[in-house]
Amino acid sequence: MSYLVGVLVMVVGVLVSIGLHELGHMVPAKRFGVRVSQYMVGFGPTLWSRTRGETEYGIKAIPLGGYVRLVGMYPPGDPRKERRAGRVAELVQSARDASAEEIHPGEEHRAFYNLSAPKKLVVMLGGPLVNLVIAVVLVSVVVVGFGTLGPTTTLGTVAQCVLPLDAPEGATCTDSDEAAPAAAAGLLPGDTIVEFDGERVGSWDELATLISLSGGRPTDVVVDRGGDAVESVVTPVVTDRPVLDGTGVVVVGPDGEPRTRQIGYLGIGPTQELQPQSITVVPGMIGERLEATAVAIATLPQRMADVAEAAFGDAERDETSIVGVVGVGRFAGEITSAEIDGYGTDLMAADLLMLLAGLNVALFGFNMIPLLPLDGGHVVGALYEGSRRSIARARGLPRPSPADTARMMPLAYGVFVVLAAMGALLIYADIVKPVRLM
Repeated sequence: MSYLVGVLVMVVGVLVSIGLHELGHMVPAKRFGVRVSQYMVGFGPTLWSRTRGETEYGIKAIPLGGYVRLVGMYPPGDPRKERRAGRVAELVQSARDASAEEIHPGEEHRAFYNLSAPKKLVVMLGGPLVNLVIAVVLVSVVVVGFGTLGPTTTLGTVAQCVLPLDAPEGATCTDSDEAAPAAAAGLLPGDTIVEFDGERVGSWDELATLISLSGGRPTDVVVDRGGDAVESVVTPVVTDRPVLDGTGVVVVGPDGEPRTRQIGYLGIGPTQELQPQSITVVPGMIGERLEATAVAIATLPQRMADVAEAAFGDAERDETSIVGVVGVGRFAGEITSAEIDGYGTDLMAADLLMLLAGLNVALFGFNMIPLLPLDGGHVVGALYEGSRRSIARARGLPRPSPADTARMMPLAYGVFVVLAAMGALLIYADIVKPVRLM
């Protein structure tokens, strides 16, 4: 049941994000006088709809997107030019004709193509920017309201021995291994270190610094154990440990090997808990997600090839593999059904919100790809039109006609087919070779 709850929460979150995206297009379009004939969330057969004013609002059966129908998206062709023959020319002309049929008599001035280039940019950028704003709001709520997962001064693990740095994962202690200082001093999982070497300890970073500087000498330590202050003496050993960067990732040297240094070692590991952060960290987090999205888009052909190889072969999918709607739903279900010590409701809610925030960043980045039928393709058309008009104005020439974006329809149909194929592949791969969070 909890798994299904996670999936349903994510479905609702995605539908709301899509609906707000389309509002980002519709509101400025109406503001600029463009007639909006339809506002739909989803594709396929209509499940529900109501007409208010001149716009039909509705929900369709396939929740994989949405659209607003802006009347007059494509300008009519130049009547002075002879119509070309051929399948491509017919496709372009049919798009022009369909666009013209939507314009009511006497309302030619309300067609989208008559907007100035800046207004077209506002309309077409409105949707993606709404997704970016949603992501910023969600990340802010998580960071400030819930916090980010970080180490505490409460011990989660206490090692029994000092294993060498090159010990394999899962290695156990032997009689020849040196006893770990924390275990030798009687420290236990669940203890909270409140004082070390005579100094009050407020964070794991402070504690780790004090331990690293105290190697080889007896040091007083005070822990809170079930509400009682317990004093002990530990002697951190000096041993080689990996060098970590500011995010806790092991630093690798030019030779590809992890960098190490000799520091004091106690043999303890922290518990993790949500720790509220300042709102000032949000821009950096959004920037990191935008960068990761840009990299994913730039490497999309290779990533899709890897997905296909895993889906139809013996290769395993990488944990960083891109996923589709089924994969996102699976992630949400795994989050809400996780049975992990310390994985409480707050952490579950924070993870779901961050998952939805990441999805909105992806929607922003993906829609900004400069190809029709994506929003980025219309943005390019508006920029092209604006540049032509600016050049003509500077040269004292007549105002050019609106950019004939209908000529890009063959490319738009090709992009649509590619996107549909990618979506189908991701759905199949997410079923037969899923990427799991836990």
